[in-house]
Amino acid sequence: MTSAQQSGSGTAQIGVTGLAVMGRNLARNFARNGYTVAVHNRTASRTQALVREFGHEGDFVPVESPQELVAALQRPRRLMIMVKAGEPTDAVIAEFAPLLEDGDILIDGGNAHFMDTRRRERELRERGIHFVGTGVSGGEEGALLGPSIMPGGSAESYRSLGPMLETIAAKADDGSPCVVHIGPDGAGHFVKMVHNGIEYADMQLIAESYDLLRLAQGLPPEQIAAVFRGWNEGRLNSYLIEITAQILDHRDQRTGKPFVDIVLDQAEQKGTGRWTVQTALDLGVPVSGIAEAVFARSLSGHADLRAAARGLPGPTPTMLDSAAYDRFADDVEQALYASKIVAYAQGFHQIAVGSAEYGWDINQADVSAIWRAGCIIRATFLDRIRSSFAARPDLPILLVDDYFTEALKGAQGAWRRVVSTAAELGIPAPGFSSALNYYDSLRAERLPAALTQGQRDYFGAHTYHRTDRPGVYHTLWSEPERPEQQTD
Repeated sequence: MTSAQQSGSGTAQIGVTGLAVMGRNLARNFARNGYTVAVHNRTASRTQALVREFGHEGDFVPVESPQELVAALQRPRRLMIMVKAGEPTDAVIAEFAPLLEDGDILIDGGNAHFMDTRRRERELRERGIHFVGTGVSGGEEGALLGPSIMPGGSAESYRSLGPMLETIAAKADDGSPCVVHIGPDGAGHFVKMVHNGIEYADMQLIAESYDLLRLAQGLPPEQIAAVFRGWNEGRLNSYLIEITAQILDHRDQRTGKPFVDIVLDQAEQKGTGRWTVQTALDLGVPVSGIAEAVFARSLSGHADLRAAARGLPGPTPTMLDSAAYDRFADDVEQALYASKIVAYAQGFHQIAVGSAEYGWDINQADVSAIWRAGCIIRATFLDRIRSSFAARPDLPILLVDDYFTEALKGAQGAWRRVVSTAAELGIPAPGFSSALNYYDSLRAERLPAALTQGQRDYFGAHTYHRTDRPGVYHTLWSEPERPEQQTD
């Protein structure tokens, strides 16, 4: 260890290692906001390029080795890792951890799995090093201009790091920074994972809205763009609606065709949506809307399967009658808003269950507040969610909040017409259908799960509970009289 390391005589308030687009832009964001930033990349040319192109934006300290990077930092050292999740992150931690001292802070700003973050935080805590798993949303533009930031880790680490993150984060309309200490160990990356799952659902619902307007109503992309621009002036105002209108208005320069028509209809995914669904299964949380969005992307990628099934029978294409045609766009808006409420309700329910399972004590009003700007799902709608959770922190599900119950009440006819129209015309709408089924399942007085449990008891002696008295029971199905016995 160098003397500079031992004395903490470095000048940089934060360091960033990993200077791909996100790391580079976060480093620039820190520098633009007056911080001295030590920058490092395994390939030194990338470090040099950053300083050469953007050195005028602020105070950068370029370094070429981990030892130099650590020496350049003030105590307590704050070092942000911006590399690929998984083994690359572990490799960088293994490289830097031996160079750090008690009280220093390692920040993982990648899309790490929250269980990896929990493991890393525990291992580094034992060595006296704070590990802060930090969700960062907003893409490359957000990283530069102000993202939504979701840090986990110890409260002590946030006291040191938080003011810096609050400075570079996006600001909501009320001026508050879109960052808050989410909770211990993996809480930040867990919330970012659910954010991405909601993002999948939101995008799927918007895509289904486009598809229905185009196939059922026959509107060309530029007219649908106008519809979306109108929606963006109302309660659906959001970043995703805004960019959807721009995409639908764009024409391909080479062919002159609508851009959306020259893009191959196979949506890819990086994995965070799958993690959301897998984790929900582990927690026993129904996130059917998010799951349908993940599966819709998966299905789109099975080109051979889709080609083989293209000749399957379906309904004869028909046009909507004049009355249905005139109101259809308004119906789709209602269905989109109602389904969006369901998707967010499922995501926040997963956050609540995960928080209880892992002892994080996550404040859902705070989470919705920091999603109001900077992140991909930023929307006016989130301020309403923040108000709901602030008024009722123990709200069991977003749907029973008075505001959202009233919105769902007003959407009933339109929502059901859209789902039935899609089914009648053979237009896939798994997001809309799933959201409506979830809603109807929640409000049902009784579910057919009673029969399912009866089947389980019949073939596997899995027992059941009765509606008329307490206890656990099993019916002796193999005996003629089929007597019942209490098993507890």
